[in-house]
Amino acid sequence: MAVEAANPLISTQKSSGSGLQVALHPLVLLTISDYITRHTLRQQKGPIVGALLGQQNGREITIEHAYECLLVEGEDELVLHQTWFEDRLQRMKDVHKDPALDLVGWYTILPTSGPQPVHLPIHRQILHSYNESAILLGFHPTAILEGSTGGKLPLTIYESNYEAEETAAAAGEDREMKDGEPQLALRFKELPYSVETGEAEMISVDFVARGGGNATAVDGTAKESAAEKSEPSSDKGKGKSRAGKKSEEQDAETVKADEQHILSREDEELIASLTAKANAIKMLHARINLIAIYLQNLPPSYISNVVPEDVEPTEKKYTPVNHSVLRSIQALLTRLSLLVPADAVAFERELMSEQNDVNLVSLLSTLTQSIKGVRETGRKFAVVDTQKSIKSKSDRSGGPWGGGGSFNGVMGVGDLLS
Repeated sequence: MAVEAANPLISTQKSSGSGLQVALHPLVLLTISDYITRHTLRQQKGPIVGALLGQQNGREITIEHAYECLLVEGEDELVLHQTWFEDRLQRMKDVHKDPALDLVGWYTILPTSGPQPVHLPIHRQILHSYNESAILLGFHPTAILEGSTGGKLPLTIYESNYEAEETAAAAGEDREMKDGEPQLALRFKELPYSVETGEAEMISVDFVARGGGNATAVDGTAKESAAEKSEPSSDKGKGKSRAGKKSEEQDAETVKADEQHILSREDEELIASLTAKANAIKMLHARINLIAIYLQNLPPSYISNVVPEDVEPTEKKYTPVNHSVLRSIQALLTRLSLLVPADAVAFERELMSEQNDVNLVSLLSTLTQSIKGVRETGRKFAVVDTQKSIKSKSDRSGGPWGGGGSFNGVMGVGDLLS
């Protein structure tokens, strides 16, 4: 296995730590991922660079907002467009006044080894012009593709310091003594961070997470190529025009089928709930397997009270015994009796009784609805039958225009006088 060379821009000095604490908000992660997605799908050229806005109180830094930046090519290096950047930064400050936010650093895509020399011009520009203690947030998309994140966020936050540059002397040669101050070089040091969020951010992140299952990437190049192919075919014979119409009908059917695959809000919530339950079951299964493997690799004296005499000693390396872990496992086993009933027969009988009660209530509800429907039908039949009897009486009394007779069951003037 090849050993990766150490990054010369990463600080190797051992210190007690700067005590800098960074609080990262999820909105920043959504902004960065959105920028990377748009940059990739649109096949844009150039690096991905953006600014970070937040607050800095002493040794505490919060990263709350982010936006993308415009770059220009200077003397064989890429730097920020100063006029554009200052105007955009001022507008962001005007928007976020309560609480007041300021530039705390910048972000870009980095390899897992850390910053590279190509990133130094932008960082120096921010240090000299905007913030002397700016931090660098490096996003690692390769870690996601390789699946090596291990449940951690694929990013690293660095602080920068100027340190004395140490030149390695050749083996067996003396180092020349020079008077004067040593040369200072920019070095980066990794910072620990925590993720903090507010109620509004939690709602927005939950909405984006649920809507992400219904998101689809539309390939515009396929539509353009199809349109280009359909244009020259319009000048040809009828047979090809019919074939073109058939292909258009097939395309319309595929579009309708794609539209039918769009999930509703209830389906998205159901999928999200089932996914969360599946992940919980997988995690539970992995933890149980971990406990089982730990117990299997214990020495035989801890697995069984009696050790057979005819067992020959082996060179197998057993797991180191941790009594606190064993006590936790024992406590977990004692709590299982609360979940598993002691009397399984009585539990099954009680469960069957509750199921019968539920089924009986459901049956009574169905019977009540049926009785209500029968009563409604009888009421309607009585109304119709009454109208029929009234009409037959009016027909026997001389029809609707008979003298002194009623009309459609309504008493006439003669009836009232008599």
